[in-house]
Parts: sequence; structure tokens; C-alpha cells
Amino acid sequence: MFNNQVPEGWHKRAYPSLKPLGSWIVDFLSRLSFIDKWIEEGAPANFWLSGFFFTQSFFTGAKQNFARGHLVAIDLLDFSYKVISDETKTDLTTPPKDGVFVHGLFMEGCRWDENLEAMEES
Repeated sequence: MFNNQVPEGWHKRAYPSLKPLGSWIVDFLSRLSFIDKWIEEGAPANFWLSGFFFTQSFFTGAKQNFARGHLVAIDLLDFSYKVISDETKTDLTTPPKDGVFVHGLFMEGCRWDENLEAMEES
């Protein structure tokens, strides 16, 4: 702890991260707050994707909800994605009819062009 690194024992029971200890604790508390709010108030309309430890299980759950709601076999489903560049054009305070709203994605090696709504060179 004196060298601002996450103790090795914590790595065995927590999510993987290369952050220094101070940033790791801030991130950990944010994750706990996100999950606690979900438990207390119900599922949010917009999920903080990078706050999950295992995002694949979240996406599998989203597919299961859709499959059950539409009586479709889950193995026949695939995801489609739409980036919402202008948040004023979409109500993100209520869940979508089908699917999920997520935020907290990161890009590496490129940037998002707001005008073209596409990835561009860094």
C-alpha cells in the first residue's frame, strides 16, 4: 500500500485493473454505488457498462430478456448497436422497448467523429 499499488491479495478477489491504488479505490467505490443503487431502486434505464466485472454476462442477460419477451431461441439472436451521438434526441431516462442503453465505453487507437457518427483515425 505504501507504493500506491493494489495489494496482491485484492487482485485475487476483485476485477483486473492496472490503476494505482488511489484511482482503484475511487473506481471500486463507484462500482459499489452503481450496484447498490440498482439493488435499492431497480434496474437503471442506462447501464454503466465499464462498471461491470464480467460484461459478457450482462449482454447474455439482455439477450435472455429479449428471447423470453419475444419467444425466440436465444441462440438465434445477435446484437446490433447504435451509437447515440446527440443525447438530446433520445430519452435515456427510460429504458428502451427492446435492448439496453449503455454508457462507459472506451476507444483505443481511434476517435469518434460526432459529425460523421463514425470512428476515425486518432
